[in-house]
Amino acid sequence: MGCTESQCETGGSGRCFSCLPSLAGNGPFPGIIDLCGLGGGLLEYRACLLANYGFAVLSLAYYGYEDLPKQMKELHLEYFEEAINYMLQHTQVKGPGIGLLGISKGGELCISMASFLKGITATAVINGSVANVGTVLRYKDITIPPLGVSPERIKISKSGIADVVDALNNPLEGPDRQSFIPLEKAECRFLFIVGQDDHNWKSEFFAVEGNKRLQAHGKEKPEIVCYPGAGHYIEPPFFPMCEASMHLLVGKPVIWGGEPKAHCKAQIDAWQQIQGFFCKHLKGKPSGTSSKL
Repeated sequence: MGCTESQCETGGSGRCFSCLPSLAGNGPFPGIIDLCGLGGGLLEYRACLLANYGFAVLSLAYYGYEDLPKQMKELHLEYFEEAINYMLQHTQVKGPGIGLLGISKGGELCISMASFLKGITATAVINGSVANVGTVLRYKDITIPPLGVSPERIKISKSGIADVVDALNNPLEGPDRQSFIPLEKAECRFLFIVGQDDHNWKSEFFAVEGNKRLQAHGKEKPEIVCYPGAGHYIEPPFFPMCEASMHLLVGKPVIWGGEPKAHCKAQIDAWQQIQGFFCKHLKGKPSGTSSKL
């Protein structure tokens, strides 16, 4: 079996929001929703790669694509709930629950989805935050404000590239505690992939605090895999490391962190960890994990 082509899918409201790679072989298959980071748009490469391993993966755009909002002014979880329901009703998707995979802002949104929405069995987060960042998040009568930012803590290099790792406020202190996502409400298993040289935000701190919150409420301990020398954008194996690029919220180029050799090794192992995690919790069996694409 494998990914044969990519098909655009439309939600019940008529909004074109995703692409679901077509799968060769007899289904149904375990389902996963894949979310990208702050760059927006629709990125399909992880979905197509995971389809080769027996998963039906929906790449979900949430802004900056087709008739979706051009900017991330505020987000509503009802939109993501629609996508979950769509997957659970799809003839190619095997229930009773699906997986979530997200990187950066997408990882943070996966945590929010798992915390408030039903039908989720496993959530894999790549350098995500356990606090809501960048914009207001709403679900029904619930509003989670964005975590505060202290611009004076941003460092600018001589070349004009910003280091924003210290810019976010602590979600454990003062009014910023309202931004902490109540992940203890989730009924799924978590995997946190952490680059210890992440310069976008303090991913290791977020994973550790998420672990503390879950265990304090009697939930299963999440899997946390840390990679020394790995930066923010931990992509599939053999993708080039992105050392710096434009940050849409900052409005200028920022450094993402990472040492090339260590980052490359992290991408190979993280891909295996993600495959194994979803095989275990969605297929109910260990996988013959591979670093191959």
